[in-house]
Amino acid sequence: MAVTTTPPRAREGGAAPRHRSTTRSLLRLWPYVRPVRARLFTAAGVAVVASCLGLVIPLVLKWMVDGPVAGRDPGGVWLGGALLFALGLAEAGLFGLRRWLVARPLASVEASMRASLYRHLQRLPVSFHDRWASGQLLSRATTDLMLLRLFLAFPLTFLVVNGVTILVGFAILLAQQWTLGLVLLAPAVPLMIFCSLFETRYAAVARTVQDQTGDLTTVVEEGVLGIRIVKGFGRHRSQARAFRALAERVRATELRKARLLATIWALIMTLPELAIGAALILGTVQVADGGLSAGTLVAFLSTALALRWPVESLGFLLALSQDAATATDRFFEVMDATPADAADGPADAADRPASVLPRQRGEGGMRFEGVEFRYDDAPADAPPVLHGVDLHIRPGETMALVGATGSGKTTLTALVPRLLEVTRGRITLDGRDITALPRDELRGLVAVAFEEPTLFSATAGENVLMGADGADQAALARALKVAQAEFVHALPKGTGTEVGEQGLSLSGGQRQRLALARAVVGAPRFLVLDDPLSALDVHTEARVEAALRQVLATTTALVVAHRPSTVLLADRVALMEDGRIAAVSTHHQLLRDSAAYRSLMSGHDGENDEEEGP
Repeated sequence: MAVTTTPPRAREGGAAPRHRSTTRSLLRLWPYVRPVRARLFTAAGVAVVASCLGLVIPLVLKWMVDGPVAGRDPGGVWLGGALLFALGLAEAGLFGLRRWLVARPLASVEASMRASLYRHLQRLPVSFHDRWASGQLLSRATTDLMLLRLFLAFPLTFLVVNGVTILVGFAILLAQQWTLGLVLLAPAVPLMIFCSLFETRYAAVARTVQDQTGDLTTVVEEGVLGIRIVKGFGRHRSQARAFRALAERVRATELRKARLLATIWALIMTLPELAIGAALILGTVQVADGGLSAGTLVAFLSTALALRWPVESLGFLLALSQDAATATDRFFEVMDATPADAADGPADAADRPASVLPRQRGEGGMRFEGVEFRYDDAPADAPPVLHGVDLHIRPGETMALVGATGSGKTTLTALVPRLLEVTRGRITLDGRDITALPRDELRGLVAVAFEEPTLFSATAGENVLMGADGADQAALARALKVAQAEFVHALPKGTGTEVGEQGLSLSGGQRQRLALARAVVGAPRFLVLDDPLSALDVHTEARVEAALRQVLATTTALVVAHRPSTVLLADRVALMEDGRIAAVSTHHQLLRDSAAYRSLMSGHDGENDEEEGP
């Protein structure tokens, strides 16, 4: 399964390269924003009107100074004051309306993006999750999406609003006194150059800090989930030191980010202030010479001061835009990864890759034909994990899979439900190539239980019923009985008891029994068990095996086994060595004929086995 991206990792002194411009990155949000575009455009229009109302205030001041004030007309002054009050009230009301218009739809956009991300994560292959740190995914689903919501709510709107306000304001300034207006326009060129340089440098630092935050999230998650190991080995101080070191790197990067923002903000504030000061001096001289009225100068300076916030906020808004662009890139790095079902090719043999063998009729059970597997990120010269695997498990047969650690047993079992994808060859179930089956149908046919049981923050009953859609309470009771997991009835709320995150409120053996119950609850046609009894004591194991024999009698099963008692559940045994099937026979025949098998079953070295015999 090809995945189109690799997880970006925070790197000391740098960040992941930018793949697209800020504008192009943010335009990718349009499919999520489109459903609420009417309210967003309305909110932007309302904000533009509100901001432009603020530019009317200096014109009212000009009228008041040159009219009622100069003519000593109290009535005109009161009228002007009332008009200013009305304009201020209208401006405040319109900005409040803008906030109301965007709050609900943007919360919906964030929720929609988060749901899409989670849904997409469920569709991505296991190989993707093997390569990505969980903290990186968590930070994308939380912090990054929060940054995007804030960007859509404030910076996006006010980049438009402030841009329109600046254009309208300078048009008014040039209309009032074009010479003074040109003085205020003088900083425009250096400001554009500084902003361009700032954008490039800030984008790199913003990416670094967001990736480092994802790594920090991973450390916190691992520390919480592994708290028993940390405490059991007294490693809390070393863990705390490691966390502080990473937190210090995040802090250092944040300070670099703050210094960049402070620098650009200082420049953006200083240059316009100098221009306003120069305009004030020139305007005062013109008033003294009689070339400019006092009211015009007041209106000019009031307009210039009203434009301070739109101009000075550019650095802040650009910084937030860069943060949002980086968050967008990080979000779509996950969304662009190829989902597992997208790689499903057509069922027609003419459209299948050459490495997939043609379908043969009359095949039954589970068959591996020339199966080869290597990881996508493995070096080109590295040998495959599995190569030349040929194995046939007849209908209704149970095959035990044994082999030394690292021989490829778990990898082989992961290929059946397509948690991993076959690199070459094929696997069939009752003659049907698994790559031609829709994944939902495939995983309805095949049930799995792993050596490391995974339980969810749900009730015991819900964890078991995840194994089959539509399973009822009778199926739940049968599955609990088969797995000898009826201990759940003694829990405070029976099957309705919450088992906690990862099921850590239960013992290892209890978790394994619930996982086994989940595998058998749907009475699957094919069963894949990866050493499902490793955490059980000998008495419980014996009871589980006795009940499991009834299930295995009606299904086709592949069972990874490490102990003779588990092997005895099987009709035949397949011995794996170095990614190949070395031998297939009954347990007793392999004990007689295979020294490697005897050593696995006895726990002795192969050399001793050859000397001692079976």
